[in-house]
Amino acid sequence: FSFLQERLRHTLLLLLLLHGTDAFYVPGVAPMNFHRNDPVEIKAVKLTSSRTQLPYEYYSLPFCQPSKITYKAENLGEVLRGDRIVNTPFQVSMNVEKKCEVLCNFPNKPVTLTVEQSKLIAERIREDYYVHLIADNLPVATRLEFYSNREEEEKKKEKDVQFEHGYRLGFMDGNKFYLHNHLSFILYYHREDVEESQEPTYRVVRFEVIPQSIKLEDLKADEKSMCTLPEATGSAPQEIDPSKENQLLFTYSVHWEESDIKWASRWDTYLTMSDVQIHWFSIINSVVVVFFLSGILSMIIIRTLRKDIANYNKEDDIEDTMEESGWKLVHGDVFRPPQYPMILSSLLGSGIQLFCMILIVIFVAMLGMLSPSSRGALMTTACFLFMFMGVFGGFFAGRLYRTLKGHRWKKGAFCTATLYPGVVFGICFVLNCFIWGKHSSGAVPFPTMVALLCMWFGISLPLVYLGYYFGFRKQPYDNPVRTNQIPRQIPEQRWYMNKFVGILMAGILPFGAMFIELFFIFSAIWENQFYYLFGFLFLVFIILVVSCSQISIVMVYFQLCAEDYRWWWRTFLVSGGSAFYVLIYAIFYFVNKLDIVEFIPSLLYFGYTALMVLSFWLLTGTIGFYAAYMFVRKIYAAVKID
Repeated sequence: FSFLQERLRHTLLLLLLLHGTDAFYVPGVAPMNFHRNDPVEIKAVKLTSSRTQLPYEYYSLPFCQPSKITYKAENLGEVLRGDRIVNTPFQVSMNVEKKCEVLCNFPNKPVTLTVEQSKLIAERIREDYYVHLIADNLPVATRLEFYSNREEEEKKKEKDVQFEHGYRLGFMDGNKFYLHNHLSFILYYHREDVEESQEPTYRVVRFEVIPQSIKLEDLKADEKSMCTLPEATGSAPQEIDPSKENQLLFTYSVHWEESDIKWASRWDTYLTMSDVQIHWFSIINSVVVVFFLSGILSMIIIRTLRKDIANYNKEDDIEDTMEESGWKLVHGDVFRPPQYPMILSSLLGSGIQLFCMILIVIFVAMLGMLSPSSRGALMTTACFLFMFMGVFGGFFAGRLYRTLKGHRWKKGAFCTATLYPGVVFGICFVLNCFIWGKHSSGAVPFPTMVALLCMWFGISLPLVYLGYYFGFRKQPYDNPVRTNQIPRQIPEQRWYMNKFVGILMAGILPFGAMFIELFFIFSAIWENQFYYLFGFLFLVFIILVVSCSQISIVMVYFQLCAEDYRWWWRTFLVSGGSAFYVLIYAIFYFVNKLDIVEFIPSLLYFGYTALMVLSFWLLTGTIGFYAAYMFVRKIYAAVKID
């Protein structure tokens, strides 16, 4: 009973997480209205670099600190992503300009960085770190303007604008390090329509920054913490010499501009991808390939099958048929249980769990409920859903285990609940130890780890047991033909019936259907981009399911025609063939796109890639297995067997 209470409480919690306040926009996010002079709080999220893949919290570097540091309470997703949202000493008021103000210490007393601090800053600049701030939950962006390769006349007129997330900590020139110590904030507001008697209200709709490096001597500061910026041409940048103490001033200026952008579409600048055409092209390409294949497959399979079934069902020349080769000959062995039925059913149970989770997450995200403005919502939802989908995973695993003549259902349920999550937890724990060693904010704190373990053993495990119990008690899948007492001998197989050749052949098609989307997902994970094309992703997912099923059916048909009835494990392995290509692609991406050189970032990259590949193999293998199983039951049900 207490277990049910626990489950209800968690379900309510999840519903509250997913359900929010304002219906017209993303649930859970309500617009903030400001009057003139209201404080607009600027918070820091973290420092990131695509070269090291290790996020650090903002105050790991000697930035100016407010009198009291307060961290925002975070959800599971934010903690797992390494966000540590904290207040900063920037004083920004709505629609109030600031020319130049000193951030901390007295103006006549600059900040002195010790040799250790200088070394650390120089190291972070060399590793290409970016600083991420937020104002009213909008991340800061740096505007990049460049001329697109259009005609010469048009060049003068039109610049292409793209935004970079965060701003660079500093830059290198030769062997010298320069720190961006002056930030020019440009905030855009949208004036809301109010009645004449009321005070006008404003909403923040964009947050940009122009970082500058200005030498201490060139920043003239007075007693009131005001400063004057030098002329752009004559100023020298602020150098950080890692071998000695450095003196500098941290300064900032604030500029407000009115904008036509409505509050509801303020995220568009961050999410507008410059290459939507590529997505449409890839989707259309995939759809055409899949339909073309479906046509060919259905023609071949249906025609051949019709012929086979007609031949096998002819009463008069049954003797001739029996001498022929073909899939009918293995009817007495095709449903013979495979080796290790418990492990097979456990892996398929985890595959079902993953399938349900991914389907729901992509669908909910496609409806716009997991917008990047609700930070960490995607990760949190995925974690909770995986736990709750244990019921379905357990049910399917239990039923299959019963069908495969298994008896030890408790052991089977335990195996289903712990095999895949155990591998994931093990790899993550080992990687986490390395991240801890680097003092990065990407390390999952110990309490969060304990909480995840409690979720695993407190929610997921009981739910898997529950599902397994009902699945095991349910009638097993009915196989249309009886299994013989004595196993039939398998003839020698041709070279192309080898497992590995099968994996290579079966993987190409599903991978080809989704590899362009994979590029964008990798960019989002490894290069700190936003990924928000869930509509495309949903289409790609559907295409992936269809192509996996088709390939799996073809492979199992050829295998049975070669009189090899050991199809259970083989179908599962071969259908997941596209995971092998994902691995190859991940290696290609690592070599060509990322310039990661150190050991720990490389270890992180390949550790997380291994998890992605494993999950993808389980997902595609499960889809293929169930398609093949349905197909095999269908064709043997259509044949008359004496």
